[in-house]
Amino acid sequence: MSELFHTICYQPIYNLLIFLYNIIPGNNLGVAIIFLTIIIKLLLNPFSSQAIKSQKALQDLQPKIEEIKQKFKDQKEKMGQAMMEFYKQEKINPFSSCLPLLIQFPFLIAVFNIFKDGFNSVDKELLYPFISSPEKINPFFLGINLSDSNILLAVLAGGAQFWQTKMMMHKKLPLEATKLKEAKDENMTAMMNKQMLYFMPILTIWIGATLPAGLTLYWFVLTLFMIIQQYFVFKKSHEAINK
Repeated sequence: MSELFHTICYQPIYNLLIFLYNIIPGNNLGVAIIFLTIIIKLLLNPFSSQAIKSQKALQDLQPKIEEIKQKFKDQKEKMGQAMMEFYKQEKINPFSSCLPLLIQFPFLIAVFNIFKDGFNSVDKELLYPFISSPEKINPFFLGINLSDSNILLAVLAGGAQFWQTKMMMHKKLPLEATKLKEAKDENMTAMMNKQMLYFMPILTIWIGATLPAGLTLYWFVLTLFMIIQQYFVFKKSHEAINK
């Protein structure tokens, strides 16, 4: 399995990064990482787009889902049947948002493995015959050593994560609605979403502050593109509803 991962994910991404570093004027590693992120994002775009659509659909249907849970709260079997019937009626697979994320995960692991050891040397044994090996790699980008950790990039990545998560959240319920018994479960869900809104960015900053800045830059740029993609998916969905 590790050999398969190495051949399919790690080695192609490693060679692509070196290739981009070679052809970019000035041999700028940071720019090479940005272009690498864009290429990976474009390759995985169909999967991530489907994940966003599924997550948005589940978020929009959350009030109805909570109603079903409330109605059958003491009847677990009937609750399960009602939920499956509801998903079938709405033509939504609750697990459809997980598979695209799982497909993207090996690429993230490959990028992590490439960046974790820094860029002090090039492993020539990993390079394809048509990829030339640079004498050395300059790890600096905008004054930041991408081989070392950098708190500024970690904070930027955390901020982008906060923005992306916030886009997926519901608007607050009206004050009158929060007093209704039917709204209690939805308020609990909103509270959990709010906790995730702050937990994930803090976790991103904490982990990012310990990793090579090259990986944090990759995560920051990837999240920015996810935000842009979410914006257009949500806009298209909103326009379709209003037609």
